[in-house]
Amino acid sequence: MNETLVVAPVNHAPRRHPLSWVPTLYLAQGLPFYAVALVAGQMLKSMGVPNDQIARWTGLLGLAWAFKALWSPFLELAPSRRMAVVTCQVFGGACLGLVALALQLPMWFALCLALLAIVSLASSTHDIVADGIYISSLTSREQAAYAGWQGAFFNAAKFLSLGGLLILAGELEERFGIASAWTVVFLLLGGLMVTLGLYHWHALPATPKLAGRIRHARDVKTTLVDVFKTFFAKRGIWMAILFIILFRAGEGQIQSIGPLFLRDAREAGGLGLSTAQVGWVYGTVGTGAFLVGSIAGGYFTAWLGLKRALPLLILAMNLPNAVFWYLSDAQPVSMPLIVGALGLEMFGYGFGFVGVILFIMQVVASGPYQAAHYALGTGFMQLGFVLFRTISGDIQQALGYRDFFLWVLVAALPVLVLSRFMRIEAPDNKVEIR
Repeated sequence: MNETLVVAPVNHAPRRHPLSWVPTLYLAQGLPFYAVALVAGQMLKSMGVPNDQIARWTGLLGLAWAFKALWSPFLELAPSRRMAVVTCQVFGGACLGLVALALQLPMWFALCLALLAIVSLASSTHDIVADGIYISSLTSREQAAYAGWQGAFFNAAKFLSLGGLLILAGELEERFGIASAWTVVFLLLGGLMVTLGLYHWHALPATPKLAGRIRHARDVKTTLVDVFKTFFAKRGIWMAILFIILFRAGEGQIQSIGPLFLRDAREAGGLGLSTAQVGWVYGTVGTGAFLVGSIAGGYFTAWLGLKRALPLLILAMNLPNAVFWYLSDAQPVSMPLIVGALGLEMFGYGFGFVGVILFIMQVVASGPYQAAHYALGTGFMQLGFVLFRTISGDIQQALGYRDFFLWVLVAALPVLVLSRFMRIEAPDNKVEIR
């Protein structure tokens, strides 16, 4: 199936600078993701839900991001990508606001999970269109250069959530109680998403439309089949899928258990930090270190090239996880030491995360249906993240914190070995699977 690019004959609108929309677009992509993956977990921890249930439910909610490619062709029926992005942001923000109201009701647990499932669907749908705008609006070199900004602001949502909002939640828990504290947090999250949606109505670039692909709903089935057929026909695709799934094996478990470890009592092997203290840990040095690492990782990869940078990115992302093993073994009481150790871990995480994003964008998603194939690639990435996240609570309870963090380091070895078998070529700023 061929795609014909239809470009408007005359367009006098100046090209918007990527920094006017890339950071905010990926902040809006990250906020609902981390609201489901991390903020909800901290809220459930405060409400007394056990670690294994927190990891299991938040992991299962993440399946929406794993299977988002199944409905990606339907999004071509939208009048414009910009309108689809704004709709998902505003609708997702409204649902986050409803989570705040559900916390005041007797059936809060079931209602919150149901609303967070809707947020997951809206957010995963948003990701497809947002990534399509990024890919179609930037050249390959720009994609690499701004990948650091993309990753930095996607994950800045994590530190806004686990930083400022968690600090606020901790303060409000002491003054007004747990349910009221988290009501305020989710209202703020919802309001911020709606605000970003209104900003993006004007800030996002107008992307060229693809003609001859989907005009009516009946074309969706044909296109969906062709999307999957061309994706799985790529040479070396199964090796690439395995690589993507394993890339985040360590990170998925650290993201789930790490913040819970910081809050658990010292008698249980944790560090015994309060909700507000965990917010300060992630909201100070951790935030700055991650942002610097992400931006540096993008420019580092653009300079060195993905092929040579990839093993270094994997090491940078996983080796600093050893700080969690150290913290679980030594259980230090010094907050500057804890913050400094986590700052090192966050710098490595930000620096290395660029690797999987560019690998999917420039290797797996190359060729026709770039946006849909990128959605498939990131879907497999999220599937790996969810699989390891979902079982992380059970592994941690079986091993204890100290041995669990050793296991996390071991879980990172397969992708490092596999990276040696990934043959990547980059003629004219393009890469392909061999």
